Amino acid sequence: MRDRYFDLLKQRAVDTRSDFLESPAAVIGTLVVSACVCAALLTVTVARIAPAVRLAGIEDVPVPAHVESLQARLGTLPVSEIAIPAIAGVDTGPARVLPASLPHAIPGAVYEVTELAPPRPDPAPTVIAGRPPVDAIPRPARIEALAVALRRDAADAELAALRPEPRPVEVTAEPETAIAALSPLATPVSPRPTLRPADLDITPAATTLAARDPEPAAEVTLASLPAAQPTAPLQFDRNANACSNRLARDIPRRSRGAPRGTAFAASVEALSGTSRDSAIAREVMTGNVPDFLRDLAPVSFTGVLPNGRSAQVTICVTPDYLAVGDDSDFMRVPLGLAAAARIAEGFNMMLPTTRMVDAIYAQADLRLSPSPMTPGAQMASTGYFMRHNATVQQQYRNSGGRLGMLVAGHKKDLVLTNRLSSTPGRVAIYGWHRPGGNPIQPLSTVHGAEYADYSHGIRLVSRTAFVNGRAVDLRDLLMDGTYAGLLNTDGPIGRPAIQIASR
Repeated sequence: MRDRYFDLLKQRAVDTRSDFLESPAAVIGTLVVSACVCAALLTVTVARIAPAVRLAGIEDVPVPAHVESLQARLGTLPVSEIAIPAIAGVDTGPARVLPASLPHAIPGAVYEVTELAPPRPDPAPTVIAGRPPVDAIPRPARIEALAVALRRDAADAELAALRPEPRPVEVTAEPETAIAALSPLATPVSPRPTLRPADLDITPAATTLAARDPEPAAEVTLASLPAAQPTAPLQFDRNANACSNRLARDIPRRSRGAPRGTAFAASVEALSGTSRDSAIAREVMTGNVPDFLRDLAPVSFTGVLPNGRSAQVTICVTPDYLAVGDDSDFMRVPLGLAAAARIAEGFNMMLPTTRMVDAIYAQADLRLSPSPMTPGAQMASTGYFMRHNATVQQQYRNSGGRLGMLVAGHKKDLVLTNRLSSTPGRVAIYGWHRPGGNPIQPLSTVHGAEYADYSHGIRLVSRTAFVNGRAVDLRDLLMDGTYAGLLNTDGPIGRPAIQIASR
């Protein structure tokens, strides 16, 4: 049993060795070992044979004989110029002179070296003639002033040539031009006929001509200018604007027989109160107002609405206070509330608010200072009206005012306010601004509706206003909470107050 066991182990070991030798790893390992052995043998062989071969080659090379140095003398050799191109950063001097070539030295030949040929001189530089130098003319110190003066003189000359000559006041005949006495039959310069010369030879010629009647002398009538006519004062040209006189078309045209301002004031001098108001209202409602009051002036308001949007509202107002008469003779007329409201309603207009009065003064073309008179019972008399109107007219002329200018500061305004409905039977007055812009009269309703004195004035505002260029009814704006804040200090105006100021 024991022997059998060892036999099995030996047989298994033999089978395992044969399998290993037949495996790929064993084959590759065998090849690698063979290659290493071959390489080692080759290295040993080359190391022993190579030195002997190299020494044998050196011994076979012949040794050259000793050669003595030749002393040769060279003759004159031709030379030529070699141009060396210039390189950046290298010497850019003239080209160097080098020998073109050297002959080969023959052994045993004797050569003689002579002096070198003198160097050829550099060729003279070629100068290309250019333009002669030009000296700049010094610039004058006042060239700009001279140019401007020349242009101004030329422009003045052209304007003078285009400007029409003024027409003489009286036309006079031009003097006769003297004619040179070349011949008695010489034609005069003037086309007017002249008398026959006294020394004219009128002897009939051989051929008899039919006698003709002498031509009658031409009659010349000199033109004359018409007599100068009085002209009205120059009006202020406001140019075309949205507030055209179409908005005042409800004001009747003034009749030719209507009394002028001074005559009308004299006719109502004895009247007072409502009687005077009625007489004034009749004249105004028939169109007896100056023409310049029909040319309404624009007054603008710009602000932000409650909804956050910006808006511009333009109202159209009379350039001065209501007056009776024509452009050259008129009187500003104070009125009670009832008469003023009736006139405003008839002309499709209304009274201003306090904010409108402030804006009118701020945007006025002419601001007059207040001219208070002595207070008393005579303040409401027609005589006071006339005196104060004369004072304002003098201020107007002294300030260079022209008809149609938007003028303010010389009167208090009858205004539209919510107080008219809260305090019925009263008139609301405000204004008379000082030069600094502060009004003498704050908003007040202490007087009765029929009261009027010399300091009051009636400023009319068209019912047509413009919101961002769009025409709207001013009453609707004043009652609208969105826009009323731009035009009035106490918010929207109720309909009762508007009705009181419009009846």
